Amino acid sequence: MASTGEEISDILDDQDAPILVGRPSVGCAVVTLNRPGQRNAMTFDMWHELADIYDQFSEDDQLRSIVLTGAGGYFCAGADIKEFGTVRATAEGAKEYARRVDRCTEAIAECPKATFAAVSGPAYGGGCGLAVACDFRIADATAVFAIPAARLSIVYGIEETRALYEAVGLTAAKDMLFSGRPRDAQAALAMGLVSEVSEDDALTAALRRAEALEASAPLSIAGTKLVLEALTKGETAERAERIAEATLRAVNSEDYIEGRSAFIEKRAPRFRGH
Repeated sequence: MASTGEEISDILDDQDAPILVGRPSVGCAVVTLNRPGQRNAMTFDMWHELADIYDQFSEDDQLRSIVLTGAGGYFCAGADIKEFGTVRATAEGAKEYARRVDRCTEAIAECPKATFAAVSGPAYGGGCGLAVACDFRIADATAVFAIPAARLSIVYGIEETRALYEAVGLTAAKDMLFSGRPRDAQAALAMGLVSEVSEDDALTAALRRAEALEASAPLSIAGTKLVLEALTKGETAERAERIAEATLRAVNSEDYIEGRSAFIEKRAPRFRGH
């Protein structure tokens, strides 16, 4: 897998990597967790690598959407518990592990692109956290969600817990975290954990949703995500400044002119992200 600073293009063809990156179109990227033999459980290094991928994608002006999925019919079984005897064997090790998970979750949640999780099979623990960090979660009938933190004597991280709470509410979040009880796709839909349960496979459905959003202005999506972040995490001076900058960037853009022209001319706009 690519190390820090490597370009995404350098890892597109590395089919043995634990994380694969593909571009089915210029505007869409697919990120695939690729350890099907371990149900795509996340290693210590993978948390860092996945965060780097989303950070790099955040700077790609051509990209509109990112779909996160898993290989072999599994989304992600969570953290690789077999590593815990080494990487989480001490208090400092546990803190560093939590920092890596939080950074990964933040990189996904704060990405200015539209983000999707295409969930087939298990999305457990940290895998559920990855899904919830995305803007939209598209499941198929095989999807199962659970957070067994209390059964492992683990305190779920603040970023993942906040995202879960925002998705399902306080009582449902407590139930998931306290009990560890699995939810199938329909139960997840009923509680607001997923956006859609598709009759197709989850990846096909997520790509369809991503394609539909290509008609939306990317600067508008990026700015709106900043506004929603301020509403959920609290408005700070830094967030207010970023929102103001995003608002000005959008209103001074060629896309703003294109949107008005397309409306007047009764045609579909052709947004370019600048």
